[in-house]
Amino acid sequence: MKRVFLIVLDSFGIGEMEDAAQFGDAGTNTLRSVSSSSFFRLPNLKRLGLFDLDGVDFLEGTGAPKARIARMKERSMGKDTTIGHWEIAGVWSMKPLPTYPNGFPEEVLSEFSKRTGRGVLCNRPYSGTEVIQVYGDEHVRTGNLIVYTSADSVFQIAAHESVVPVEQLYEYCRTAREILKGEHGVGRVIARPFIGESGHYERTPRRHDFSLEPPEKTMLDRLTEQGKDVIAVGKIWDIFAGRGMTEHVYTTGNADGMDKTLSYLSRDFEGLCFINLVDYDMLYGHRNDIDGYAKALAAFDLWLPKLLDGLRSEDVLMITADHGCDPGYTVSTDHSREHTPFLMYGKSVTPANLGTRESFADIAATVLAYFGIPYDGHGSSML
Repeated sequence: MKRVFLIVLDSFGIGEMEDAAQFGDAGTNTLRSVSSSSFFRLPNLKRLGLFDLDGVDFLEGTGAPKARIARMKERSMGKDTTIGHWEIAGVWSMKPLPTYPNGFPEEVLSEFSKRTGRGVLCNRPYSGTEVIQVYGDEHVRTGNLIVYTSADSVFQIAAHESVVPVEQLYEYCRTAREILKGEHGVGRVIARPFIGESGHYERTPRRHDFSLEPPEKTMLDRLTEQGKDVIAVGKIWDIFAGRGMTEHVYTTGNADGMDKTLSYLSRDFEGLCFINLVDYDMLYGHRNDIDGYAKALAAFDLWLPKLLDGLRSEDVLMITADHGCDPGYTVSTDHSREHTPFLMYGKSVTPANLGTRESFADIAATVLAYFGIPYDGHGSSML
């Protein structure tokens, strides 16, 4: 019974891509920044071969990785969660998803207000933690929704849970998702509920993403069409708009995601368990918190042997990322255009360093090849 556990360490980039300057990200390197922390301890990832990857010349590798490893390039024209995960699943996005550095146009907001019955506050790029402090009081007083964006292709709606119940906020996001198509088809509409009193507002874990459907058939579609299980852990369900999955479960953070992964490790299924661990990006990368990022990676590394010890003879573990978010890059708190790591381990996997690969889509090709599913899409197998 073949099983693949594909874990995305959200935003764990390992160094700028050649075109990083075009994205405003010259010199970014998430791994390098995090390695400067006194809390940086990754002995298990080191043994697998993380420090042996191309370009990781600032850390001492083993010279004999236990995994099959590669540095991954992104072919798609983006650096966000949606585009990164879609490419991992075999879809290239050669046209960037729309972004709104000056806020959303009036025709979008007027239609949104008409359909929700609520006004709009902010409407410009903003830090998610700061925007609720600046606009939270006016939101509570008026009931108008805080709408903001970032450097990514996102339409975010923040609302206090006592003013807008969470399920109602989700409904407003579904309304926005219906509006934001075609020319204004942003990658994600994101619900950002918060709680607290004036001067002390804080976001809750009940964030929810409403993504565009992938424009092409993905690895997930191909697996389910062949009768395989596709289990989504964390925000994977949201990223692919629920398409191509047989089961999903949300998580409250990295620790919960790792616990749920171990639960699936003990279950019988044949197919893919696709996991996103989001804290690196959401809690640490975007907040320039180098030590927090390092601690979170160390916690994953400490947990990793539990997963490795539970792998069955036909199980394959893959560890990768979807983009960078360099916490040491003080010019910006946004995602960074970086290479990502790929580590593949299992009893049937031959260790090797495959150098630098031309697309994240090689992961999709590898997963499908492992299950013997014909594939004529983007990417080449790394088996």
